[in-house]
Amino acid sequence: MKSLLFIPAIILITGLAAKAQDSTKTDPPLVISGSVDTYYKYDFSGRKSNIPTSFATDQNSVSIGMIDLGLKKKVGKAAFVGELSFGPRGQEQSIPNAGANNNSFHIQNLYIAYDVTDKLVLTGGYMATFIGYEVISPTGNFNYSTSYLFTNGPFQNAGFKAAYAFTDKVSLMAGVFNDQWNAYKSANSVNNFGAQLTIVPVKGWTAYLNVITGKTSGTEFDLTTAYQITDAFKLGLNAADYKANNGITGGFTGVALYPQYAVTKNVSLGLRGEYFKTKTGDLTLAGPAPGEHVTAVTFTANIKAGPLSLIPEVRLDGGSAEAFTNRSGDPTKTASQFVLAAVYAF
Repeated sequence: MKSLLFIPAIILITGLAAKAQDSTKTDPPLVISGSVDTYYKYDFSGRKSNIPTSFATDQNSVSIGMIDLGLKKKVGKAAFVGELSFGPRGQEQSIPNAGANNNSFHIQNLYIAYDVTDKLVLTGGYMATFIGYEVISPTGNFNYSTSYLFTNGPFQNAGFKAAYAFTDKVSLMAGVFNDQWNAYKSANSVNNFGAQLTIVPVKGWTAYLNVITGKTSGTEFDLTTAYQITDAFKLGLNAADYKANNGITGGFTGVALYPQYAVTKNVSLGLRGEYFKTKTGDLTLAGPAPGEHVTAVTFTANIKAGPLSLIPEVRLDGGSAEAFTNRSGDPTKTASQFVLAAVYAF
């Protein structure tokens, strides 16, 4: 009798083991991605940080950007994303009074997402901002230097959001976020509201209408759009307007145009033309003084060899006021710099 019971037990155990093996085989793997970047920059004034935008601030130096490590996994409807950066590019993610986290590392993303349905996704945690055209990781930008619009907008927002896809051409995201930009936690409360309307008018063209507003951080309206007009030619646009709040006056308005042309499969040329103007008030921004403006033109090439990109770049900035410094140390209305960067993506 015992031997008869033993046989079905063996069959049951074998079946469960086989099922466990099948489950292991079908369980999606942990995905690891990231990048490493280094650069040489020469400002023709001979001075460091003459052009006050984010990252690549060293002068006449072979310097490092950061190593960026991202982890993500999705099993069923649940997913997580974690991303850490180590190096100066990661540590410099702050704007004045934004509550920067000055560690030897910086958390780029740390959030959990859940697909309620095929159309509705809920996400909570610390996330790269939905505002703007440019991003922190150099692999996500064509230019190596960054725009004034990027530097003065949010880099990250902590909060909770819901995204709903009405069709494959129209979707809407809305969420609530902490009062501070670029900080892992709020100063006092969750009092920012953000939304993004995504529209795909035709194949190859995507437009994002964005807003983030709050009592502490102020209000920014943003339009980001890119159109792959031909296989070789792409045109991008970023326009934004920001107004401070919480008893602080001032803000900015600006627009940047991004034409890019693929000469060959591995060589592309691009230009960023930006106009950035600060509003009168007492808010301190990275850029010209309140009420002044600056125009910046950046010529960039991307030369690819597999996962490696070489990025030579020349940038020319000119303003309505003497916001820069020349080689003699005197204030001037113009500034220029050369950058050669190497970015390896994995």
